[in-house]
Amino acid sequence: MGFVFSKSMNDSLRAQQEFMAMNSRLQLERQLLMQNQMRERQTAMQIAWTREFLKYFGAFFGLAAVGLTAGAIKKKNPGVLLPIVPLSFIFAYQYDMGYGTLLQRIKG
Repeated sequence: MGFVFSKSMNDSLRAQQEFMAMNSRLQLERQLLMQNQMRERQTAMQIAWTREFLKYFGAFFGLAAVGLTAGAIKKKNPGVLLPIVPLSFIFAYQYDMGYGTLLQRIKG
């Protein structure tokens, strides 16, 4: 008599364990999907911020390039153009981040 009860209890316990394992697997899959979505949203936000920053920095860079070029011509001193070099590197980096393939290269 006790064997019948213990057998049904074992079957019930095994079914409950399988259900819990399936439940935890589903929960893990959902967590991974949510993490991927959050990472994609964060990347999209970073690209959007970079594009917005690039608008303002591009305007500043253009004005600085024109002003420094005019100053170099007026003073006849090409050394006045030196600040354009680091500004151009920053501009190129921001452009590559916003409109280029920098993020894909970083992921790779």
